[in-house]
Amino acid sequence: MRRITVTIVAAAALAAATLGLSPSSASAHEGPALEKQSWSWQGFFGGYDPAALKRGFQVYREVCSNCHSLRLLYYRNLSDPGGPGFSVEEVKKIAAEKEVRDGPNDAGDMFTRFARPSDHFAKPFANDNAARTANNGALPPDLSLIIKARNGGPDYVYNLLMGYKEAPPKMVINPGMQYNTVFPGNQIGMPPPVSEGIVTYADGTKATQEQVAKDIVSFLNWAAEPELVARHTLGLKVLGFLFVLTILFYALKIQIWKRVH
Repeated sequence: MRRITVTIVAAAALAAATLGLSPSSASAHEGPALEKQSWSWQGFFGGYDPAALKRGFQVYREVCSNCHSLRLLYYRNLSDPGGPGFSVEEVKKIAAEKEVRDGPNDAGDMFTRFARPSDHFAKPFANDNAARTANNGALPPDLSLIIKARNGGPDYVYNLLMGYKEAPPKMVINPGMQYNTVFPGNQIGMPPPVSEGIVTYADGTKATQEQVAKDIVSFLNWAAEPELVARHTLGLKVLGFLFVLTILFYALKIQIWKRVH
């Protein structure tokens, strides 16, 4: 019996270590309480707001794309159903704002050309070393899956963007770092990316800091999960089918047992 107990305890400890569920690791991953936001895509019937996605893309294009890439997105995705709702012609113009490296040509040389809708989003830097050099040694992360890669998802990213504050009097901030209430260690190399009026929205929406933060988070959530609307639509169709099928089976059951009785 003792051997069995020891084996169970050892197995539990191994599982906890494997999953990172030990008390010390669990407390290490506990960050500050995140201010929960209401997002349009949450819930079974949730979906994206095309206007918010367009504003979020504008924030990315004018602010975030100077340092951060979106390597998993194609320009053509901007016209996909359930997305920002850009027309094909608009997407062509957006893509043509950037140049990408292509080749080799017939002579065996690499060349640059204007981007097309079929291209991935252009990267802001040629390589990681160039990105580090331009950002005091820090490597700006790709934003394609940033919402999925952080505990708290959209709430974490929103709180991070809003979490730039004055450092406590006794806290020593390293050179080139900013105090942030949400980032682990409370010191982050990225300067405050969003602020009041940092963009002038094309649709006339007032660009408050909160609005800008919510819009870019909406866009990044769509970038990480562009199939969400299609998945929700398919789920509703499946539930409708099962509901009708249940009614048919119930009617069949009544007919069968009516003859028996």
